Amino acid sequence: MKLILQRVNKASVFVQQECVGKCQKGFCILAGMEETDTPAEIEKMAHKIAYLRVFADENGKMNKSLLDINGSILLVSQFTLLADCNTGRRPSFTKAGNPEKANQLFELLITQLRHLNIPVETGIFGADMIVHIENDGPATFILESKKNETK
Repeated sequence: MKLILQRVNKASVFVQQECVGKCQKGFCILAGMEETDTPAEIEKMAHKIAYLRVFADENGKMNKSLLDINGSILLVSQFTLLADCNTGRRPSFTKAGNPEKANQLFELLITQLRHLNIPVETGIFGADMIVHIENDGPATFILESKKNETK
């Protein structure tokens, strides 16, 4: 799984010119689910998102979490995060989960975040979407479930 967390003042997602999801202060998260991702990894990532201290405290230091600021999330599926562009001229998407499994994992991530009392809105899985982001900072963070595995 690869997640791009963008700290935002606000964000919204549109499908066919209709706003289908939005958030205020918090994160806009682009999420790519891999074929090998597991429910345990989803739960771990939900906790990482909730408690990652990247919001400013009263001294302007990144010292507060999403939960500390009562932030919200706009979560948008984006399988292209898993593209391998290292060979050839066309990206390979072999690491991306099949759509059915990826959607199940995406829905599980939503559920896990909501269990942590975080308001979550989403785009529509698999749809063409337009995402509007007012990035705060800008501050962008990448979380990868497989990044720290030993080989």
